[in-house]
Amino acid sequence: MSDWHYKPNILVPEEETLPREIKRYAAIVSYDGSGYCGFQRQKHSHTVQAELEDALSFVAGAPVIVAPAGRTDSGVHGDYQVIHFDSQAVRSDQSWIKGGNSKLPKNINIRWAGQVSPKFHSRFSALSRTYRYVVANTPTRPAILRSFVTWVRGDLDIRSMAKSCHFILGERNFSCFRGAACQSQSTYRRVISANIFDCDDLLVFEIKANAFLLHMVRNIMGALLEVGVGKRSADWISELIEDGDRTKAAATASPNGLFLVGVEYPMIFSLPVFRAGPIFLNGSLGAPVY
Repeated sequence: MSDWHYKPNILVPEEETLPREIKRYAAIVSYDGSGYCGFQRQKHSHTVQAELEDALSFVAGAPVIVAPAGRTDSGVHGDYQVIHFDSQAVRSDQSWIKGGNSKLPKNINIRWAGQVSPKFHSRFSALSRTYRYVVANTPTRPAILRSFVTWVRGDLDIRSMAKSCHFILGERNFSCFRGAACQSQSTYRRVISANIFDCDDLLVFEIKANAFLLHMVRNIMGALLEVGVGKRSADWISELIEDGDRTKAAATASPNGLFLVGVEYPMIFSLPVFRAGPIFLNGSLGAPVY
């Protein structure tokens, strides 16, 4: 354990040292996750990581391995995914962006790239992650953007859902919202903010935390929808967290409406900050529902 230390409930490797000829680069990436089996490379499945590594390896003229801020699930989208990679290749920022995008499929895009400090780590340097979950609350299923929203036909009690959000704030044991295959050593996470936004026919759930357990956002959303359709009271969320039993919680919500929209880092790393998406939300969500 000598090369690890404990920080906000996550085991973090000590700062890396790179040989002088190796440079560390970071990139901000967006992708439509509906055609991929998640971000993380797998032997027999189509993944975002594999596509990025192939494209960046072409630009570098040598193999490149990328590390993400978060390993999004199968079908989950990335609007502001951050990666880092090391390479001996000396390339301009635009070479990484334009060269990489020329080799990427149209559903993956490098939005920004640049050299960063060797102390930067896309996952362990992150202070927080922000996700948005988009629900289409319409009488009939949407034909457009169907892979980017989850459809709920009946009227939703948005105020009760907003009230439920208060119960997930703070540092808590989120074992009731943990996916069965989660390998995290701790089930404690710190939720910084959680809000519901009413955007006409769209409902947006936004949650920001230091980190997330496997399927945590989708499991929370599944519970919020149970509250929204009137099957559960608003304080049921509090009962679930206190009990800690995943089997008593709601079903996992679809990945369709889930987007990673932000990753926050210390200002010293100088990563650009973009307006949170997805783009079809058209900017500000307005004031959250209370």
